[in-house]
Amino acid sequence: MPQENSARRDELMTELQGEARRSMAAYALFNQAVADHLGLHPTDVQCLNLLGLERDPVTIGRIAELTGLTTGSATRLVDRLERAGYVRRERDAEDRRRVMVAPVPERMAGLGALWRRLNGTWGTLFEDYDESELALLTGYMRRTVELSAVQIERLRSGAFEEPDGGV
Repeated sequence: MPQENSARRDELMTELQGEARRSMAAYALFNQAVADHLGLHPTDVQCLNLLGLERDPVTIGRIAELTGLTTGSATRLVDRLERAGYVRRERDAEDRRRVMVAPVPERMAGLGALWRRLNGTWGTLFEDYDESELALLTGYMRRTVELSAVQIERLRSGAFEEPDGGV
C-alpha cells in the first residue's frame, strides 16, 4: 500500500529513525554489560544466544554463518567459549571427521536464568499491546534481522563504499 508523503509522515520517520538508533545503541551497551558480567566478549554472548536457538550441535562453519564471522574468527570464538565452559567440541556421530560444537547444558541453564531475570522487566513493555500490535512488532523485528544481515554482507564485502571514499 503506497504511503502518502506528508509533513507528519516525514516528522514521524525522522523520529522513528532517531529512536531506532537509540534502541540499537542501548542494546549494544546492554549486551556489553551482560558480557562484562559474564567475563565474555559481546560477540561470545550473542553466539551463545544464537546457539540456544539451534536444535542440535553445529559446526564451526554454521557458527560463522550465524555470526557473520570468518571461520578462523569463529574458531577463536569457540575456543573462548570452550575455555569458559559454555560449549564443548564433539565428534559427529554420523561422520567422525566432522567436529560439532555443543552447548554445555548446565552453563546454558545458568545463562538462561540470567536472561529470565533480566527479561522479567522487559516483558512488561508488551503488556499494553493487543495481538495485532504484537504481530506488527514481531514482523518488524524479523524484517530488521533480515535487513541487518543484508547490510552486514554489504559492509563486509566492500559493496558499501561512499562515492567520496568516506565512511
